[in-house]
Amino acid sequence: MSSGIDLPSGAPAAPPVKLRPEILALPAYKQGKAAPTGFKLSSNENPFEPLPGVLDVVDAATRQLHRYPNAAAPEITARLAEEWGVEPDEVIVAAGSVALLMQFTMAAAGHGDEVVYSWRSFEVYPWMTVLPGATAVPVPNTPDHRHDLDAMAAAITDRTRLVLVCSPNNPTSTVVTAAEFERFMDRVPGDVLVILDEAYAEFVTDTDAVSGRALVRRYPNLVILRTFSKAYGLAGLRIGYGIGSPAILAAARTTIVPLSLTDHAQVAALASLDRGEELKARVDDIAARRDLVYEALVAQGWSDVPRPHGNFIWFPTGRHTAEAIEIFQSHGIIARAYLPDGVRLSIGEEESVEKLLAASEEIFRSISEDVRR
Repeated sequence: MSSGIDLPSGAPAAPPVKLRPEILALPAYKQGKAAPTGFKLSSNENPFEPLPGVLDVVDAATRQLHRYPNAAAPEITARLAEEWGVEPDEVIVAAGSVALLMQFTMAAAGHGDEVVYSWRSFEVYPWMTVLPGATAVPVPNTPDHRHDLDAMAAAITDRTRLVLVCSPNNPTSTVVTAAEFERFMDRVPGDVLVILDEAYAEFVTDTDAVSGRALVRRYPNLVILRTFSKAYGLAGLRIGYGIGSPAILAAARTTIVPLSLTDHAQVAALASLDRGEELKARVDDIAARRDLVYEALVAQGWSDVPRPHGNFIWFPTGRHTAEAIEIFQSHGIIARAYLPDGVRLSIGEEESVEKLLAASEEIFRSISEDVRR
């Protein structure tokens, strides 16, 4: 099964020292392409600039660059604890939710242990599993591009240490429902760590979808992850957080890269939390644009595009993926290819929609003509 991480072109030279072979065989994370012209819709970034007041506090923090950041992050930790109705020791903050995924994996899994996740899902999952020497157990998505939670539960063995559930799922933009997640958790052994990765939770409008906020303290083995990169538009500063049992979070804190969370990120997150109404307006705007794009795609004939719940859409283009990327690019749209499965396209500026839909119509026609031949 494909790992989902694009291999770099050209093999690097052999290192002059002895290194772990599984690390040498692991391709590095590949970032979405930039767009010198046109619209960059390859990285699920927020098209809006930071919320009012954020740039001011970041500018002020810049004047303290000669000082180390406050690694304990007491202000943002206390604020998040208040927002979630928990104690500060039930909150962990780090340099993005990806950093937290790494920390929890390092704390939970090592050689001989297993990490279960749905596939295709976040491309970092297989990569981060290899680093501590654990074994990845990818479970295929359902035909409609959702988590197969029954199969994931069945894949848990006495070697399983960590299970990852991504909702909305990146890159397919599908969700796990609250009822599905409850049934799943009833089947997971209590000594297996489950992470609910909710990087795109703010964009969800489906009331049946699982929500970490409704699960706080319900399951002692559950950690909920959120980020400020997506809805809050702080992707360039790297800050995310987790909510869970103090004992689990304490273990994850021992694996953090010291001083990796900057003061800039902390003050920006605090300022963003002060702008709840403006944030909601932006999220609502993106979600409405997403739904309009999806409806237009269905009208074009895209019956196999799953209904999106994040700020992105999944095109299951299969063997036509490379061609689809080229067509998007010819229309001034930079999309993200997941060879050999499909294309992920972020919801960006309003001005990008017309070009996006013109490209998708051309791709659909091309695929349909190929099927008829």
